[in-house]
Amino acid sequence: MVSIKKYSAEFIGTMILVFMGCGSAVVLGAAVGGGHLAVALAFGLAIVATAYVIGNISGCHVNPAVSLAMLINKKIDVKDFIGYIVAQFAGAIAGAALLMLIVHLGVADQTHALGANTALNIGITGSFVVEVILTAIFVFAILGVTSDAGKKNVAGIVIGLTLAFVHIVGIPLTGTSVNPARSLGPAIFAGGESLSNVWVFIAAPLVGAVIAVCLFKLISSKKEEIA
Repeated sequence: MVSIKKYSAEFIGTMILVFMGCGSAVVLGAAVGGGHLAVALAFGLAIVATAYVIGNISGCHVNPAVSLAMLINKKIDVKDFIGYIVAQFAGAIAGAALLMLIVHLGVADQTHALGANTALNIGITGSFVVEVILTAIFVFAILGVTSDAGKKNVAGIVIGLTLAFVHIVGIPLTGTSVNPARSLGPAIFAGGESLSNVWVFIAAPLVGAVIAVCLFKLISSKKEEIA
C-alpha cells in the first residue's frame, strides 16, 4: 500500500510537471526573451509546488534521472526504482495527453510539438553533451540539498530554482530535458523528428545523473576526510 501511494505521487507529480512546464511553452512559446524565461520559471515552480505536496510521500523525484541517482546513492531500492520510473513515464504521457486535448480544443501550440525537445539547433552530438552537463548540474544540486536534513525545509525551493536556471541556458539549445519522462511524453504525441530523436533526451540525462553521483561522492568523501 505504501508503494502504491509513492508511485501514485510520482505519477501525479510528473503529470503536473509536464502539463505546466510544457504547457507554458505551448501557450507562450519559448523564444529567447519573455517566453523563454516564463517557461523556465514554470518548470521550476512546478517542482517547488509538487515538492511540498508529495515530497514527504515519494521524495518528489518526478524524473527517472533523479531516481537513478537515488538508486546509485542507495536512497531507494531496485523495486522502488522500477516502480518510480514506470509511474513517471506514465505520468508524463498523461500530462502530454492533457496538453494534446487542450490543443485540440483550439489552443494554438506555439512550439508545434507540445513542447517536445529538439536536437535541430545544435545537432545530436551537441544536444547530448548539453543535456549531460545540465542534468549533472541539476542532480548534483539535488544530492547536495537532500543530503543535509537541516536543509529539508528549503529543498523544494532550491531544486525548483536550479531546474529553472538550467532551463534558462538549455531552452535555446535543446528545449531542456534533464528528464527522460518529460521528453518522452510530448514526443509520443508530436511524432516525427521529436520522436526519432527522443533517445538523446532519454539517454543523456541518465548519463548526467551518473556523473553527478560520482562527483558528489568524490567531494563528500573529501569533506569527511577534512572534517
